[in-house]
Amino acid sequence: MINHDIVIIGGGPAGMAAAVSAYDAGCKDVVILDREPRLGGILMQCIHNGFGLHKLGRELTGPEYAAVYAEKVAERNIKVYTETMVTDLSPEKIVTARNRQGILKIRAKAVILAMGCRERSRGALNICGSRPAGVYSAGTAQKLVNCMGYQVGKRVVILGSGDIGLIMARRMSFEGAKVEAVCEVMPYSGGLTRNIVQCLEDFGIPLYLSTTVVEIHGRKRLEGVTIAQVDEHRKPIEETKRYIPCDTLLLSVGLIPENELTRAAGIPIDPVTNGALVDEHCQTRIPGIFACGNVLQVHDLVDYVSEEAERAGLGAVQYVKDAAADEEVIRTLPGNGVRYVLPQTIHKGDEDISLFLRVTQPFKNVKFTVTDGETVLLTAKRLKAAPGEMEKLTLKADKLKDVKGPITVSLEVL
Repeated sequence: MINHDIVIIGGGPAGMAAAVSAYDAGCKDVVILDREPRLGGILMQCIHNGFGLHKLGRELTGPEYAAVYAEKVAERNIKVYTETMVTDLSPEKIVTARNRQGILKIRAKAVILAMGCRERSRGALNICGSRPAGVYSAGTAQKLVNCMGYQVGKRVVILGSGDIGLIMARRMSFEGAKVEAVCEVMPYSGGLTRNIVQCLEDFGIPLYLSTTVVEIHGRKRLEGVTIAQVDEHRKPIEETKRYIPCDTLLLSVGLIPENELTRAAGIPIDPVTNGALVDEHCQTRIPGIFACGNVLQVHDLVDYVSEEAERAGLGAVQYVKDAAADEEVIRTLPGNGVRYVLPQTIHKGDEDISLFLRVTQPFKNVKFTVTDGETVLLTAKRLKAAPGEMEKLTLKADKLKDVKGPITVSLEVL
């Protein structure tokens, strides 16, 4: 049995930021476990720019952003186990992992979960047709093109308008492919507005909303797809079906937090975020186990991942030092127009608390209101709000002194 103060599972942007934060807060016995040969996680295949504007004050590519934090980890001599796959986590914070040396058993005082997320596969969609070559998840295609130098196709249809699907539309255009269409089953795009403009509109790529792929054609290689508009119940409308010839279909149909270890430890999961239920320090319902990054909630900006991970790192150090007090727990709840609020619980204290949320559908000219019963704690106006863009509201510590809870975040269209 190996003993460490803080064990971080995952060496992507969340894991690295949490490790640096914990080390700088005074806990020097921090280790990172990661299944890849080097740190960086998904950022290593995201060669487009746009990373770091909020957190670092400069625009970087994914590998450049990862390199900044990998250097911070190296400067602090934080121990890293690479090519190490964690297979189990117990409620007692015992981590089981495997690598070339064999099986590792690590007893931790605190554990930070930073495993990221995975893509939803074609098998979850139940699209009719055979299984020809040329059907990829958008992330797989991104790795093949950016990291391995392969051209995955010449005529492309993309299903799903999340950020990775939009970015791959532009990337395939750069590679000389013709992107025939981006189809989105919802009546609005799930991606950032800037990506819709820069990746679709700038390249003349059509975006078909309330539209999905209903059939795949081809045997050895994809020959085309049939698309159709959908009704309010997301059922295909028969008379709108049309055939698009293509040799490649990219699926950008959602991300699923990698919470198998979380469930194995008996940690309760929020059915909306598919991540753990946490407090403002990112601590789960099991004391001493924390979660951050895309394993907690799917982020649209890596800058917010790093900020969240830093809170988890500080929370873990506080737990290891037994500095956490038995404070009154206050629940947070989503109100009108709000899909979820995170953290799900907060404590009264001397620190400001950031609330992260997503709305249920696109809105224009709205006001967010944070209330404790009839008492208004905070209001914030936005010109627009969309499900694809996370909102952040900051509650001042002095506003929480007399709060009884629960706190509700609601949206009102002005």
